[in-house]
Amino acid sequence: MSKTVAFIGLGNMGGGMAANLVKAGFKVNAFDLMEANLKAAADAGCTPVDCSKRAVEGADYVVSMLPNGAIVEAVYIGAEGSEALLDVIPKTALVLDCSTVAPANSRRVGAEAEKRGIQFVDAPVSGGVAAAAAGTLAFMVGGSEANFEASKPVLEAMGANIFRAGDVGAGQVAKICNNMLLAIHMAGTAEALQLGIDNGLDPKVLSDIMLKSSGCNWSLEKYNPVPGVMEGVPASNNYQGGFMVDLMLKDLGLAQEAAIGSRSSIPMGSNARNLFNLHKNGTEDKGGKDFSSIIELYAKGL
Repeated sequence: MSKTVAFIGLGNMGGGMAANLVKAGFKVNAFDLMEANLKAAADAGCTPVDCSKRAVEGADYVVSMLPNGAIVEAVYIGAEGSEALLDVIPKTALVLDCSTVAPANSRRVGAEAEKRGIQFVDAPVSGGVAAAAAGTLAFMVGGSEANFEASKPVLEAMGANIFRAGDVGAGQVAKICNNMLLAIHMAGTAEALQLGIDNGLDPKVLSDIMLKSSGCNWSLEKYNPVPGVMEGVPASNNYQGGFMVDLMLKDLGLAQEAAIGSRSSIPMGSNARNLFNLHKNGTEDKGGKDFSSIIELYAKGL
């Protein structure tokens, strides 16, 4: 008999993740506030429902992919005038929150789940929309060893690399560190490529040179920010799709909060946050563009 997953949050990432759970043989009850997302989930084989409470009825697993920590806490713990989803989730279910939020958010939800006898892990993801659709995401999990093992059947249906970072909240710390580094090397890659362009180099030729040299990095290899250099990336689709500037700024803000809490020095992370903020708030709001559009900050005449 197939296991039932309640999936809450069917945006750019969640939609592909839920579809892969169906492909793996899970029965998926899908909920989202947007009708278009529910329709896409239904087309992928999910069972759309009209509220999160109905989604979790009889669920073996609950997976959430939500925009921020305040929403995650409101959904699970409840806010003024709203019911706590943890009060209606079956005691036998395992909750996997795949949202990227502050570690403190995950720890608060985890503590409330524990009070109710419900198992919980934070499992933020890396890889972007294409990896979500392909089922090749990386998951950074925070939770007990037992809960980590219990989460694997679900996570392996959606991802190719599953890591336990530590106890509840540790997955969020790992994700924050990863995305801060991603912002730093994307900003640096864009800066170097634009310097070459401004001095007469073909960006494809320069990219090929750096890919075989010490400047090689993920942004250059998998996500080139110059339009037309690489097929299938947002840069070649007017920076649509992928990982929005607004979301990168959110993650860099979480890194800043974590650094303040631990009294860590993150000068390059802080500089990356400033650069992405400058980019977003230029002559037009570019928060909805893919984060590789940071190269437009350096390009002359843009």
